[in-house]
Amino acid sequence: MSVPGTMVLLRHGQSTANVEGRFTGWADVPLTAHGERQAAAAAELLARDGLVPDVVRTSVLRRSIRTADILLQELDRSWIPVHRTWRLNERQYGALTGRRKREVRREVGPARYQAWRRSLTAAPGPLPGDQLARLRADPRYAALRGGGLPAVESLADMIARVAPYWVDVLAGQLCSGRRVLVVAHGNALRALIAVLDRLAGQEAEDLNIPTGAPLRYDFDRELRPVVRGGGYLDPDSARVAAAAVAAEGQA
Repeated sequence: MSVPGTMVLLRHGQSTANVEGRFTGWADVPLTAHGERQAAAAAELLARDGLVPDVVRTSVLRRSIRTADILLQELDRSWIPVHRTWRLNERQYGALTGRRKREVRREVGPARYQAWRRSLTAAPGPLPGDQLARLRADPRYAALRGGGLPAVESLADMIARVAPYWVDVLAGQLCSGRRVLVVAHGNALRALIAVLDRLAGQEAEDLNIPTGAPLRYDFDRELRPVVRGGGYLDPDSARVAAAAVAAEGQA
């Protein structure tokens, strides 16, 4: 097998829900103007490091789609293949969807709040029935009808839905030598990184993904990461932004 391609993981740019400090989940919110600038800045970093993608993978939520569209326009690559899947959607936050994080933390206490946000197995209550019915009627999720659409997910559930996508789709493209860009969401990327780096327990809980910060992964011939955790293209900015993600809801 030849040397595999490179994969870049990118959390979408800042969204309106990010600014408001809300749990977003599968709610379809737009980018802010700052989020759009983050997408353009990510394109500059990819061009600087010779990482113009051959193929792009996004979720079916518009904050992911818009981020990828801006980035490709900046790179003059709007014509390359872009594939979308619900498997890269944000975590289904159930009853927390749309709620302000600081209010939830105040209501349930720091320990439960932290567990709901970052632990492998904890999950809040399910999405209310009327909201779940609207999602099930959405044509984007036609393949999940008949009970397949989750009412709530833990990070372990996220790993279970992202792992097959790594095995069945992303790994094959890397084996063919392609540069793959995955534009998704904080928890979708946490789940994918947990698969790549075999994270569990505290390592998974401590992982925070900032918006708009490209994260590069190179692989050996066994498709194991050359550097565990990959490498941010702008590590100093990413470190500061990741710390801000970890502190969400505490102010």
